[in-house]
This record gives sequence, structure tokens and C-alpha cells, in this order.
Amino acid sequence: MLGSWDGRHRPGCGCCAAPGALSRRSFIAGTAAVGATAVMTGRRALAQDRSLIDTHHHFYPPRYQKLWLDWEDARKLPHFPGQVAWTRQKQIEDMDAAGIRTAILSLASTPGVWFDLGPDKASELARECNDFAAEMMRDSPGRFGLLATLSMLDADRTLREIDYVFDTLKADGVGLQTNYGDTWLGDARYRPVFEELNRRAALVYVHPLVANCCAALSVGTFPAVIEVPHDTTRTITSLLLSGGFARWRNIRWLFSHAGGTMPMMAGRIESFYGARPDLHQFAPDGITGELRRLYYDTANATSAPSIGALLKLVPTSQVTYGSDYPYFRLDQMRDLERLGLTTSDLKAIGNGTALRLIPRLSG
Repeated sequence: MLGSWDGRHRPGCGCCAAPGALSRRSFIAGTAAVGATAVMTGRRALAQDRSLIDTHHHFYPPRYQKLWLDWEDARKLPHFPGQVAWTRQKQIEDMDAAGIRTAILSLASTPGVWFDLGPDKASELARECNDFAAEMMRDSPGRFGLLATLSMLDADRTLREIDYVFDTLKADGVGLQTNYGDTWLGDARYRPVFEELNRRAALVYVHPLVANCCAALSVGTFPAVIEVPHDTTRTITSLLLSGGFARWRNIRWLFSHAGGTMPMMAGRIESFYGARPDLHQFAPDGITGELRRLYYDTANATSAPSIGALLKLVPTSQVTYGSDYPYFRLDQMRDLERLGLTTSDLKAIGNGTALRLIPRLSG
């Protein structure tokens, strides 16, 4: 077993949460004139011509949807209306209205494909979900990509899943959870999986959830509000300090929600570990340098403080547009347009970075 899970994760993962190429002075000043110009140029360049690429976009195959809703009912958890109302047709209509050219599909993370099914059934469900997404891609050419789900319960099964999604389905990458049964991605049990993903120079997208250990720390709010961004920080730190980022140099890592709390925590991690004599072994480029090599999406992280912190850590060439659909609105590009970012920065976030990560979308 790669991990265990006891069913206490809060569903919806992101659904309950509300030095770079950035023009620093215009961002900090945030003047109305600059903001208005950015809105007009950004909308002309991106939204109106439907050129946005959304790298954080969920989908719900029928059996997966039923399992999830039954799972919530059994725990007396409320359903999220946008998920219940999801259909393939509505998804296309919503994308068109928001100027989304292509949505890169991934499963919402909690509870993944586990559902207390065991390794065999979880692997079967993973294949069913990935096949469903591949069908969506065939039925609507150019509108979808796929970050295929992996069960992660058993190394051998997971390696077979990797072969299938890349060699048969031609997936654009894989989508993982930040942790599996309170075991974060830097844990040694996941090494065979990451060795293979590294060999394939895979795009690995990581979506957070509420860890079992920390669900009670929500101080009166939904657990996902606080704990989802923290769990992204936990798994990035786990991969960093375990030497995962140093070891798997070919993997292209994409993390959700502007890296969670990592932009704010980067300096603190640097202060504790940046002077260690073995630094070059787990962080060849230094702590901050390793964090700058990663990619981050903007889903539900488009406020001025969130984007400001992220773009102090990385340039816009490391940032993709993400929506977290259907839990949040698809047109979050409007929020970015109001921040005074340059047209080139908006273009990089809106589709430029995604086109570098998934070159086939340029065709």
C-alpha cells in the first residue's frame, strides 16, 4: 500500500475557500488609470477572443459523481450546487461565456478515487474517470486537456496506470493530491511513481485537500478555508526537504491556488534551512531557487495580496490561469486585469505559460 485513508477528509478541497515579470510599481500603486487600461487590453487579448487556458478545471464522470454524493450523504455533508448541476453541455457553455478556449481536466481531490474501495477498485475507478475525460477530448477537439488521476494506493498498479494514461490516452500530465492518508508527496513510498514520472518528463499537477490530522483546526469555519492552502505548503515542503525536487529534475510541477501559503512561508523556510551544509543535496538552486522552478495556478487566489506575494516569488512565466470550476467562477481573469498587470503578464498567465507546459495546445 502507498497509503491509507480513513474517510475524514473534507470534500471539495478548494471549493470552500474563498522577482518576476510583474510591473512592480504599477502593481503597488494600483492606480485607476493603469487598472482600466489593463482591463481593456487584457479583455481584448484574452477573454473576448476566447484564448484563455484554464489549468484548474474539474469534471464528474457519472459513477464518480454518484459515489461522491453518496459519500457526502453518509457523512451528512452538504452538496455543492455547482457540482450537482455539472453537465458536459453546461461546462462548454460556461467556458464559452468566460472566454475559456481550453480547460485542462482533473478530478477534484477529496476523496480522489479512494471511497474505501481498496486498491483494485480504486484503480478501476481511476481508469473509468480517465477514459471519460479522454472521451470528452475526442468529442470536443481543442476544448479539453487531461491531467489524469492516479490511485496511488499501490505502486505496481499506479505504474500501470501511468503507462495507460500516457501511452494509450495521451494525457497531458497527471493530477495528484497533496497527501494520501496524511502521507505527503515527499514520502519515500512514492518514489517509484515519481521515478517513472521523471523518466517521462511529466507535468505533475498537485491539488490540495484537508488532511485528516488537521481537519479540527478550522477555528469555526469550513476546514477547507484554512487547511487547503496549508496542505499545499506542507507537500511542497515535504518534496523540498526530502530531496524530491532535486532528485526528479525532469518533472514539471504545477501547484494549485498560488502555492497555498508557500509565497508567505518561503522566507521562513529559507531562514531555517538555507544555511545547512547539505543544502546542495536537497536544494541545488537554494531554497528560494527551488521554489522558483515550480509552477503555480491562480485559482481562487486572484486578490492583490495573493498575487502580489506569488509574483514576488516567481515571474508570470511560472504562473497559469486556473479557475477551480465549478466551485468558483470561470471569469477570474477579470480580477487579474484590475491589478495593473501589464498586457504581457496577463498574456503569460492567461495562456502563455500553459502553452509552454502543454505544447500540443499551440497547434
